[in-house]
Amino acid sequence: MKAWDVIKLSTRMFKARPSRTILTVLGMSVGIGAILFLVSLGYGLQKTLLEKITTADSLLTLDIAEGKSGVVNLDHSVVDEVRAMPGVTETSPSFKIASQGLINDISADLSVNAVEPTFLRLGGYKMSQGKSISDDDPSGIIINSAVAQVFGKQIGSVIGQEVSFTFFVPENTDNPEAQEKFRKVDSEIKYKIVGVIEGEEDAVFVHAKTLEYLKIEKFSTLKVRCADSGAMKAVRDKIIEKGLLVSSLSDTVEQANQVFSVIQLVLMLFGIVALIVSAIGMFNTMTIALLERTEEIGIMKSIGASNTAVSLMFVTEATVMGFLGGLGGVAIGYVGGEMFNISINLIASRFGGESVDLFYSPPSFVLGIIIFAAVVGFMTGVVPARRASSIDPLDALRYK
Repeated sequence: MKAWDVIKLSTRMFKARPSRTILTVLGMSVGIGAILFLVSLGYGLQKTLLEKITTADSLLTLDIAEGKSGVVNLDHSVVDEVRAMPGVTETSPSFKIASQGLINDISADLSVNAVEPTFLRLGGYKMSQGKSISDDDPSGIIINSAVAQVFGKQIGSVIGQEVSFTFFVPENTDNPEAQEKFRKVDSEIKYKIVGVIEGEEDAVFVHAKTLEYLKIEKFSTLKVRCADSGAMKAVRDKIIEKGLLVSSLSDTVEQANQVFSVIQLVLMLFGIVALIVSAIGMFNTMTIALLERTEEIGIMKSIGASNTAVSLMFVTEATVMGFLGGLGGVAIGYVGGEMFNISINLIASRFGGESVDLFYSPPSFVLGIIIFAAVVGFMTGVVPARRASSIDPLDALRYK
């Protein structure tokens, strides 16, 4: 029997038993659609979260801080040494200083971060409103959204407001046991809020150039961008050898990916339950088809059809139904995800939230799930195919 003949005999169930075949394919589609819907939700949540907290630069950036022992000071000389390390492409130091900010006669205690414009980019900070600080406008500052609430203002209305600071600068002392003292320094310039980022801390980002007169010699944080992920490990090891603390956002992202992998696996297991039910229904369909076509199998064998050809006929039929179920499942999962996403975004917009895309399906996963559906179909046809190939032609011709 030729391959084309096997295919024609395997696909004629759509003409002979269209309702039963379509319902069987639909059952498989529901199972595959459930897997795609749930796993795409896991991928979408992962993608949305990581897009909120990461950028391409931040994934290649190391955060350097002083060790708890304080033996090594994170000063200009250390920054120069790190900058000269192989594999380091960019460095951006910053220091924190306590202050009291004043807006329209309203004052509040704020933590001022003196940074360079590159610091925000390397840290993966994203503007929710306004623009970032720049060398062209060093008097511009960025505030966390929590700062606007401290001053009793809306985030949109706070941009453009002038801010003055009183800084509390720590005084150096040679006695490590002496209580730290501070001197008050009023800001020499008037700052203007140019942007807002999301954050719960009462923190402000100021261009470090405007605070050079404070003569701060030690930095609190140093961001180091590496050439690639391979260079990060070598740079990290060298910095740790100096007695400094090293962390990176990529570590957090890796942990988040591990958590989301578990979530996706759990969601997939729920979908597989629906797929198992669908596979049982397909197996039942193939078993009934075997009983209905027993006499036909006897005739085929009597005129020369081999056991292999009979087996292929049933296996091909089951595989085709599984493949079509996979295609239908992708369509059901995609449409269901879009409808669910639209509903969630409508609710979010009504309560003032942002619209997000909660579903994401990597092309490789979509292709894999279609192939998986075909494999499941193939497996449900193996047992009926074996039974069909082992039928004796005489017994089959006498079967009623």
